[in-house]
Amino acid sequence: MTNLMRMSLMAWAMVVASDLWAHDRARTPIRIPDLPDGLTLKCDFHIHTVFSDGKVWPDIRAEEAWREGLDAIAITDHIEHQPHKQDLPTAHNRSYQIARAHGEALQLIVIRGSEITRSMPPGHLNAIFLKDATRLDVPDWREALAEALRQGAFIFWNHPGWRGQQADGQARWYPEHDELLKRGQLHGIEVVNEREYYPEAHLWCLEKNLTMLSNSDIHNPIGLDYDMHAGERRPLNLVFARERSADAIRQALFERRTVVFAAGRLIGRKEFLEPLFERSVRVLTPSVRVRGTGRAYVQIQNDSDITYVFRPELKDPDLIFPEEVRLPAGRVGLLEVRGRNKQTRGTRLVRLAGAVMNLWIRPQTPLPTEMRFEVILMPEDNP
Repeated sequence: MTNLMRMSLMAWAMVVASDLWAHDRARTPIRIPDLPDGLTLKCDFHIHTVFSDGKVWPDIRAEEAWREGLDAIAITDHIEHQPHKQDLPTAHNRSYQIARAHGEALQLIVIRGSEITRSMPPGHLNAIFLKDATRLDVPDWREALAEALRQGAFIFWNHPGWRGQQADGQARWYPEHDELLKRGQLHGIEVVNEREYYPEAHLWCLEKNLTMLSNSDIHNPIGLDYDMHAGERRPLNLVFARERSADAIRQALFERRTVVFAAGRLIGRKEFLEPLFERSVRVLTPSVRVRGTGRAYVQIQNDSDITYVFRPELKDPDLIFPEEVRLPAGRVGLLEVRGRNKQTRGTRLVRLAGAVMNLWIRPQTPLPTEMRFEVILMPEDNP
């Protein structure tokens, strides 16, 4: 191969590589509707970098989140666990500073945080919206949390059923958590961490009026843990903020205005899940005709990136409905309606009660809802 051919091949390879980079370096928005009184921001508040036990430089964390369509992240490197200290200085604010600079260039909100890493109890806790993470580097975990509170931090309990501290994966509430709650040093709990869902934490958030959270706790490059090309997504917090800013996110967290979004499931309070679902779907055919024992199809548009599974209550003297209806993300689903009798005549306003099976208001308790449409019933022999 001549030098000219080698140079041409190298130039071609560089063009291809630059084209691939330009193609890949794109943002994929996550389509989930806003609420009447809040923007729906997609956030991950538990992220690690090489400044603790992560494997990624901080600015890459901002790039990953921007590409995935996130609005905000918190960098939460460990305070006490510093396995790379022989290679990098223990600089508790540095990872946030690096990530924030790139986040600002991409209009991604980056929040300063730290993970207070202690044995159980109380376990690991994240403090976010810190002013100076170095001040949390103290021997006593109570003093670390008191300092976080003095800085106005939002504090939440990480992975309460983590098998590294709970061998059976069972989340347990300890007297130390009562102490934190009494002192105002516990504001939320991770209901989901990575791929783990903790039903106990879900109930505690409801019973103790705490914020529900769902975070990736990512250490590897995001593409190693989640198959992005197959549509897999890291767990996220949907935060309903008055505006797109760090201050508004902080206020929304303290007001418990969140929904967990993980593995195709939404977990949260009914006051948020109900309008999310109602604003995601719309009936395109509000009136259908059924002749005798024939069938018709109600078309339902799902404008969100969440596939919903609706299960009707099968009780109607004149009509038959399917046991389950899938409303695929970003597409139109069909709800089949069949007649029971050949000679039934009349117009019915149907309020089809049921539940959205992948929206949970309590553990294993789906969101009740109803589909509304009109059915014109016609005798089978009517021309």
